[in-house]
Amino acid sequence: MTQVNRPNILWFCTDQQRFDTIHALGNPHISTPNLDRLVAEGVAFTHAFCQSPICTPSRASFLTGRYPANVRGCMNGNEEWGEGAPLVTALLAESGYDCGLSGKFHLAGAHGREEPRPKDDGYRVFHWSHDPEDRYPSGHAYADWLAAQGYSLRDLREDPASIPPDLHQTTWCTDRAIDFLSEKRRKGPWLMSVNVFDPHTPFDPPQEYRDRYDASKMPAPLFRQSDIATQSAIPGDFPNASRPPQDFNAQDVLAAYYAMIELIDDNVGRLLDALEETGQRQNTVIIFTSDHGEMLGDHGLLLKGCRFYEGAVRVPLIISWPGQFPLQEEPVIQDSPDDDGSGEEEETTPEESNASASDDSPAPAGFVSSALVELIDIAPTLLELAGLPIPLRMQGRSLLPILRGEQSPNQHRDFVRCEFYRAQNPAVVTRAKYEGSYATMYRNTHHKIVVYHGHEQGELYDLENDPGEFENLWNEPDHADLRFDLMRRNFDASAFSVDPGPPQTTPF
Repeated sequence: MTQVNRPNILWFCTDQQRFDTIHALGNPHISTPNLDRLVAEGVAFTHAFCQSPICTPSRASFLTGRYPANVRGCMNGNEEWGEGAPLVTALLAESGYDCGLSGKFHLAGAHGREEPRPKDDGYRVFHWSHDPEDRYPSGHAYADWLAAQGYSLRDLREDPASIPPDLHQTTWCTDRAIDFLSEKRRKGPWLMSVNVFDPHTPFDPPQEYRDRYDASKMPAPLFRQSDIATQSAIPGDFPNASRPPQDFNAQDVLAAYYAMIELIDDNVGRLLDALEETGQRQNTVIIFTSDHGEMLGDHGLLLKGCRFYEGAVRVPLIISWPGQFPLQEEPVIQDSPDDDGSGEEEETTPEESNASASDDSPAPAGFVSSALVELIDIAPTLLELAGLPIPLRMQGRSLLPILRGEQSPNQHRDFVRCEFYRAQNPAVVTRAKYEGSYATMYRNTHHKIVVYHGHEQGELYDLENDPGEFENLWNEPDHADLRFDLMRRNFDASAFSVDPGPPQTTPF
């Protein structure tokens, strides 16, 4: 690919958005017409997984194309970025891309301060806003912008529901992106990272969006009474205990969550309009994803932490470039083979409420891939799009062969993995005494195993027969051989993911 035809890149990353939140991919309860349009004009990956179910390690991994443990990015809220690997944005900037960011970054913790930037993140334009709260004495571009308009963020946050949509942080992030992509003196291609805070807790959309969703009509979370005892036996860090969803008004939470996503969707539409108005849509790759999911009441849990259920680790991933992706004339949905070659894939049952579309569902007009993919696959995909070499130490695998129709659309990885290494980073003053959880997840198309290192208890699920992940088979004698085999595979995957050092360039 030559310099002259390298595409622009619009990378929209939400915070804490789970996979089953897009209307075109099987959720009838939510309105996402602009995301539906991206699905129709591109490729949707229905089985995309983050590499840690919490912000900083996930972002550290997808911005470097490497697993969190290999980039000193395991803890949520590090004091500073560990400089464990170059960011893909820096690599693109070095090659001539003009890079901008609006919103969250979170490779280091804010802790009520302006987040320290890496030595080289590649961004010329950097409109930082970790979240829409009034707790940053300096450097908070969103608060500064509100002040310039005659508003006080502190006053607005006293009643978040009353914040007009055009003053919302999601809209502000989009405004800054539109300003960036509309710059007229730029000579080369650009990349814009739009990193909104929503639909992250505290689930506080503008009231006019919240009014569009009737909580009484929202589907119930995945929950059985047995979840309470099951969760109490799992050793991993989690910010709240399992309890019946009605105890925390889960359907009302879901309504607010969907309302926040609809506001996101409206702003995606504004970006699409801006690209068309400036004549750039045909030469702009759009990536829509999220850093991790949200339990949203499933198994009696809210938020995120050391859990690896689908709602926590599976995220949306849409890549759209009209006329380029996909090259296939007709949409294709096939079963993706597991790593044993059986050719079968798990399907989420209708009673699981917000499932992705099954193979029997009508396909969107675009192209849907059920291949197992990881968010670390984004970075090498971007480099290949830009005509750049993929560094040997980058562990992600480019998705271009699928996007261009050069390989089976539903086979990319035999398994996906996630890490949680002492990630629930506490306040600095208590960190020295903090032990924390160490856990890893290995998932293929049939099974998922979670190992809580240093503990006897783990999780093992048959995803074909138990897609809701209710029946933990870890201690079942009939599944002892399977548990051993998956533990071995998980151990191998962890070992092979370790960075052994600089690539060998001369023979021994």
